[in-house]
Amino acid sequence: MVDPRVKKFAHVLLSYSLGVKQGQLIRLNGNTLSLPLIRELYAEALAMGAQPFARISDDDLEEIMLKKGSTRQLTYISPVAKLEIEKIDAMVGIRAAANTKYLTNIDPANMALLRKTQFKLMRRFFERAARGQLNWVATLYPTEAAAQDAGMSLSDYEDFVYAAYMLDKKDPIAAWKKVSKFNQRIINYLKGKKKIRIVAPDTDLSYSVAGRKWINCDGKVNFPDGEIYTGPIENSANGYIRYTFPVVYGGREVEDVRIEFKDGKAIKATAAKGQDFLTAMLDMDKGARFIGEVAIGTNFGIDRFTRNILFDEKIGGTCHIALGEAYPETGGKNVSALHWDMICDLRKGGFMYADGELFFKDGKFVK
Repeated sequence: MVDPRVKKFAHVLLSYSLGVKQGQLIRLNGNTLSLPLIRELYAEALAMGAQPFARISDDDLEEIMLKKGSTRQLTYISPVAKLEIEKIDAMVGIRAAANTKYLTNIDPANMALLRKTQFKLMRRFFERAARGQLNWVATLYPTEAAAQDAGMSLSDYEDFVYAAYMLDKKDPIAAWKKVSKFNQRIINYLKGKKKIRIVAPDTDLSYSVAGRKWINCDGKVNFPDGEIYTGPIENSANGYIRYTFPVVYGGREVEDVRIEFKDGKAIKATAAKGQDFLTAMLDMDKGARFIGEVAIGTNFGIDRFTRNILFDEKIGGTCHIALGEAYPETGGKNVSALHWDMICDLRKGGFMYADGELFFKDGKFVK
């Protein structure tokens, strides 16, 4: 029997996050573990008069490609994939890992090569999204592997996940609209501000957001959501930051990351664990050592680290700074095949200033 929350989940994704309209072509991306959600999404989309189709993937196939694929194969872009990017009106991307460490032993050079290839497609995808030509939402279907990473049983993790989605509320959509209003308060305050400074243990970092647009993340693109973000002026970051939690990319975990910036570029990056992988990713291309996104987490229903960035970057009272690709809708111009979110916890002894004025203290908005 399907968990009744899954049906509710599908309804909120299509009605609220995507705002699906009759006749739209909707791509549903997921793997076999996410089939219960895909089936509900498919049925709901049909009831709404849309045209859904599913792309069912398998993590083992990506592992095989990365281990056995030639350079020619790792850099090949399917014309079918290109056509889909141009034609779809909306997409739901579902993460449902059977093994979150399945890429741990992959050669970083091959991973970087495949990510660069995928980036060419995704850049066009994000261009269309920024122009309002397609809507998309990324989400997670709870699995045993994700529950293990979070240190929970599957049933406890399901409760955590669905509460973060606000599916435990009588009216989840109304709850997400409240998040939107809270986020907008912060954005209204930051509008027109130029210089942001973050101060926390082993952290003192400043950057400019002059002329850049802050985005209200209220369940329309990520689900769960709860953040505001923008892209900083590319050469403006100066100072240093120590990321509080381990950072994960492609199943590889890097611990105690410390980065020093000068004129926007990460000139020094160290890690207590995973140094070689960190260096390889930051040397992926010219844009990988520059900041593409700066953000503040505002989902106070997510209060713990789970080793899943979709949740962790939204932890209320934290900030995250992503190295690599900027989102065009912010005005950010940095280009990279990398986009790596890293989190700094501000809930104990953390401060944020805008043009010299304190606006965030110990994880709380004080304006």
